[in-house]
Amino acid sequence: MATLKKLAARDDGFVSGHALCPGCGIPIILKMILRASRYPLIVSNASGCLQMGSANFPRTSWNVNWIHTPSAEICAVMSGITAAYRSFKKQGKLGVDNERKFLVIGGDGTTYDSGFGSLSAACQRGDDIVYLCYDNQSVAHTGGQASSATPRGASTPNTPSGEVLPGKLNSRKNITSILASHSIPYIAQSAPWIWQDLYKKAEKAFETRGPAFLNVLSPCPTRWKIPTKKSVEWTRLASDTCIWPIFEITPGKKGLNFTLNYKPKKKQPVVEWLKSQGRFQHLANRENKWIVEKIQQEIDKEWELLLSLSQKDEKEKENNVRDN
Repeated sequence: MATLKKLAARDDGFVSGHALCPGCGIPIILKMILRASRYPLIVSNASGCLQMGSANFPRTSWNVNWIHTPSAEICAVMSGITAAYRSFKKQGKLGVDNERKFLVIGGDGTTYDSGFGSLSAACQRGDDIVYLCYDNQSVAHTGGQASSATPRGASTPNTPSGEVLPGKLNSRKNITSILASHSIPYIAQSAPWIWQDLYKKAEKAFETRGPAFLNVLSPCPTRWKIPTKKSVEWTRLASDTCIWPIFEITPGKKGLNFTLNYKPKKKQPVVEWLKSQGRFQHLANRENKWIVEKIQQEIDKEWELLLSLSQKDEKEKENNVRDN
């Protein structure tokens, strides 16, 4: 069983000296995930907060093989790298101890939007990669514009709250469901507050043959407008309000298996997550009450669906055990 003491003793793939903001969730997420691979890593990293904050020439915080790629080609570049690796391995050019794992990293702006075509194609090809999305719910590195991951009602530079608009009008894209439709071997959502879950899922992803997708909520105090010391705590509140469920999806004999890894003892209202973030401050106004109600309805509907899918799989597993 992994403990923080054991993990701290392992080589750190992402070291000090980066320029990411105080309270940013990305370094916490990376320090867990990079330690989860038993083999040396090759990382493809799209333009974004992570790339800008970790590789300012001549300095870098990367202690693994790392390449910067444009957002739209993020998985295409790694596809070429994995193809070369397989060819060299087949020709015996890599020598002994030549096993490698391939990690692609993008923010939500890349994953949900500009790089989605590249990601979808890699899933269709069955590339043996792990894709990590650090989801801070905005295009944070260029000013915090709304991405397809930005929640309904958020005030951003291109969806500002005011007399004309009450923030972003449409809901966020459900990227995990879209990736599930590709029938890839492993999909999971996690968050930094539940580090054991995050680490175990990264381990599973690296041991998976074929594409694996990890979507991890990454707090952004700068764009969410929350205190830096509250960033990890806020990701737990996202799970307790069911805004960010913790679950995984794997293929089964009768379709996809949905496993809920965390069920809040008492599901909190979504307003608890909204009310202390500056980007949602305008939703406290009476005329915007309908937006909060709409968000709550959407979250309830998604949570009930996830509950029903996971309970169905639990019953099927129990029946299989009895039959055997």
